[in-house]
Amino acid sequence: MKRIILFLLCVMLSLPLCSCGEKSDALRQSGAESKDSTGSAGNSSQNVNSTEDTAKAGVFDMETKTVMLSSGYEMPIMGLGTYSLSDEECYNSVTALLESGGRLIDTAYMYGNEAAVGRAIRDSDVPREEIFVITKIYPGEQYKDPEKAIQDALDKLDIGYIDMMLLHHPGENDVKAYLAMEKFVADGKIHSLGLSNFYIEELEEFLPQIDIMPALVQNEIHPYYQEQEVVPYIQSLGIVVQGWYPFGGRGHTSEMLGDETLNEIAAAHGVTTAQVILRWNLQRGVVVIPGSSDPDHIKENLDIFGFELTDEEMQRISSLDRNEKHDWY
Repeated sequence: MKRIILFLLCVMLSLPLCSCGEKSDALRQSGAESKDSTGSAGNSSQNVNSTEDTAKAGVFDMETKTVMLSSGYEMPIMGLGTYSLSDEECYNSVTALLESGGRLIDTAYMYGNEAAVGRAIRDSDVPREEIFVITKIYPGEQYKDPEKAIQDALDKLDIGYIDMMLLHHPGENDVKAYLAMEKFVADGKIHSLGLSNFYIEELEEFLPQIDIMPALVQNEIHPYYQEQEVVPYIQSLGIVVQGWYPFGGRGHTSEMLGDETLNEIAAAHGVTTAQVILRWNLQRGVVVIPGSSDPDHIKENLDIFGFELTDEEMQRISSLDRNEKHDWY
């Protein structure tokens, strides 16, 4: 109970969560020292060192197309999801993303394509420090032996360090796994931590048991499942929200892209319905990672900064919410 009260006070006073515990201070300090000594943190301008910079955490910058995370690193707000992509498809898709100017890539142990992501990055001319890679470890054996799972991800990707690691979803030993990830942050091998498929109740139970505040929560979010209570709650904690299945997921994409309201808004701006959905997410403060193996679609998905939805259009999309979840997470 004392831990929860201290946590709420930290949020209300806009203080870093690490001020609530000496152990968290030590972890953050150790991680910073490791980054300084190894140089693996990339551009030093990404680190949040001042109170002013800390206050900017979670705010989208539409000019740089990035968001400052509470961990002190900048992350692109538009990227590529690699779920269901085979090894070759994944390699080609990541290559297309990087060639089109995209810099955010989402993968996971369960996707089976971490090695392909790493190979595409190593084969690219884009400097490593400009690329932001997210991966995840999965409940079961990986949560039982998280140190091995984390090292396996580092080895498969083979890109020096992991920008962000997430727990794929709640499960037995999830706290143990997260605390292990914290140790890798202290060693500079992981820069930021996050969670996937965690909602209000799960977060209320989980957060008091850890030391490093998640910088990101990744959940299913699309016009038919908007999480209108969950998103503001997560953002109120200083945590960035990222949405997967932005087009509704398999079996639902055609219906969503054919939605009359979304089509009318797209026509008014001279853009595609997919671009409207992605832009709607950004204006809600939700990072997007649409999946695609089509280079033209990947390029199109990145081109969402030349128009802005009106308040009325945002409200029209808000009214489409059915609370209709398309996956079990």
